[in-house]
Amino acid sequence: MSEDHNQSELHDPSSKRQSIYTWHHPIWQKLTTRYPELGHAMLFYGKQGCGKQQFSLQFAKWVLCLNKSSLKQTNSTEIETACGQCKSCHWFDADTHPQLKQIAADFDEKKQSYSAIKIDQIRELNDFIQQTVDGWRVVVIHQADKMNIASSNALLKTLEEPGDRVLMILVSDAMLQLSATIRSRVQQYALDRISIEQAQQFLSQNALTTSENRNKDTVEDQQVALALAHYMPLKAQDFLNSPWFAKRQSFAQAWTSLVKYKQQPIKFANDWLKELDFKALMMMLRFNLRDMTAYKLQQAIQQTDLDIADLQQYYSLEQLFDLDKAFNQVPIQLGQNVQSALIFEQLCMQLMNVEGVSV
Repeated sequence: MSEDHNQSELHDPSSKRQSIYTWHHPIWQKLTTRYPELGHAMLFYGKQGCGKQQFSLQFAKWVLCLNKSSLKQTNSTEIETACGQCKSCHWFDADTHPQLKQIAADFDEKKQSYSAIKIDQIRELNDFIQQTVDGWRVVVIHQADKMNIASSNALLKTLEEPGDRVLMILVSDAMLQLSATIRSRVQQYALDRISIEQAQQFLSQNALTTSENRNKDTVEDQQVALALAHYMPLKAQDFLNSPWFAKRQSFAQAWTSLVKYKQQPIKFANDWLKELDFKALMMMLRFNLRDMTAYKLQQAIQQTDLDIADLQQYYSLEQLFDLDKAFNQVPIQLGQNVQSALIFEQLCMQLMNVEGVSV
């Protein structure tokens, strides 16, 4: 199950702003300097939370812009951006640009998974690409790794005959899941090459939490969020502003009480399902399970602000691995339309049903 699904980059109005994240400046400058010799296909990839969706849309907007201009960024460098004022930019901002085509996989909130990008969605590109228009035509395929075999093969044919002034942009969290033949036909750019210093600076400047009982994020909060987010700053920012982040301590304490006293697992499940949604609860369970396993293996834990040592003593390493297997079955259960509340109750029963050990 995806622990960190977030389509906010795709639909958030911030994706239309002029700012280009500092860590993307080198690639942005490289691409804009090469214009109009851009090639016909690019793959922007990287872990969730690196800003690749915003980058891809900003670049598409820039390519289509009729009055490209330089903009001074916060680090005093100047980069060329879309003007934001021409009719092309207005069309883009209104999602009505006639020379922009976007394709995306649908996300099923109930099953917490993407559907496949189908062949009919790719075939629709042919009419768009064959249009006779002034200027560029840009195609953006979000979640490109979700194409099935048929749609991948259809895209290959399009890539082989792209047409004049057609730019195809593929965006992916998992570029290795794209077929090798597609990867060989596109220019590849990793957008998640972000230093820890860049990530920390972004959070310190931008992360203001709305979580309960806190007015602002502490440095430790930010460090924990970054560790959980694999040092992807936008994802860490999303974590900090999510209600579950402030409840991790009380959740870990309640979990400890559950396994220590072995009482009322159904009540535990129902109480927490009232507090947070299923996705948030699954994330907290997974993060705690990972830290408990790391503690057993004498590795660094991510949630340095939680007392994982107290909780982990009730589980052997083998039991933690069994719990991990149970978590891995959750996507299958969701796909079979098992109610999420029932899944969480079953997991809570398994969390409680352990023998006290010290490993």
